[in-house]
Amino acid sequence: MSNNIFRLFPNERYMDLTLIQYGREQCAPNYSYGPVTRNHFLFHYILSGKGRLVSTNSHGDTKFYNLSSGMGFLIFPNQINTYTADTNNPWEYMWLEFDGIKSLDILASTGLSFDQPIYHAADKELRNKMRDEMLTIIEHTDGSSLFLIAHLYLFLDYFVRSSFNHTELTGGKFKDLYIREAVTFLEQNYSHSITIEDMAKFCNLNQSYLGKIFKQSLNQTPQQFLIYFRMNKAAEFLKHTTMQIGEISKLVGYPNQLNFSRSFKKIFGVSPQRWREENQLLHK
Repeated sequence: MSNNIFRLFPNERYMDLTLIQYGREQCAPNYSYGPVTRNHFLFHYILSGKGRLVSTNSHGDTKFYNLSSGMGFLIFPNQINTYTADTNNPWEYMWLEFDGIKSLDILASTGLSFDQPIYHAADKELRNKMRDEMLTIIEHTDGSSLFLIAHLYLFLDYFVRSSFNHTELTGGKFKDLYIREAVTFLEQNYSHSITIEDMAKFCNLNQSYLGKIFKQSLNQTPQQFLIYFRMNKAAEFLKHTTMQIGEISKLVGYPNQLNFSRSFKKIFGVSPQRWREENQLLHK
C-alpha cells in the first residue's frame, strides 16, 4: 500500500457529521506545512516518527508542541498552525477533516480545545480502535458515503473515549432543531430565489440569531451554506444526469448560467463542464 494517500469525500451532504477530506502521508525530513488556517476540524494521528506543531491559542499566543508516535493533534477552524516533520525521525501521520452540527459538541467531550490541542490516549486498546477506524476510512477508496460516515461515527466514539481528558457526551440542543428546520426549508426551496430572511421566517427566528447559530454549529454563514448546498446539488446532477449545464443552473436557483459557473468554480476549483468530464457516471 502507498504511504501517501489523499481522498475527498463524495459530494452528498450529511448534516450531523460530514467528512471533507482524509489521507495518510510519510513525510520527508523537515517537511513543513503552514502557516495555514482551516475552515473545518482536522485531526492528525501520528503512526510513527516525530514532529512539531506550532499553533495559536485562544488568546492569539503561539505555542509549540513536540509530538511522537501514538499522539495526535486537533486543529480548529480559523486556528493558525504549522506542523513540521523531525529531521532524523520524520513522522508518518494520517488525518481526517470533518464538520457538522454535532462535531463541536462531540469534540468538546474529548477535552481538546484551542488551548489544549494535543491528543494523549488514556486507554491503549481504545486508541488502537480509533486508529483502525481512521485506517478503514482512508483505505476503503471505493466505500459508499454511508460506509464512510458510519466509520466516522465509530472513529469519534473511540476518539472521545480514549482521550485522556474526555467527558460524557451531552444531549441535543434547540439550535440543532432550528438548523434542521432551516435545512428542510433549503431542501424544499433551493431551486427558487430564496433569501436568508425567508429561511429565518420559516424557522420563526430573528435573522441575526439564525446567522449566529449557523456560525457556531457549522462554521458557515447561512448564505455560505446555501451556496454550498446548491453547488453540491448541482454536482449530483452533473454526475448522475446528462442534463445541459444551463438546465442544472436553473434547477439549483441560478437563472444566470455565468453566475452559476463562477460559484461552482469557487467551490470545486474547476468549471461545471470540467467537473462533469472527470466525474460523470452516465455516458451519452
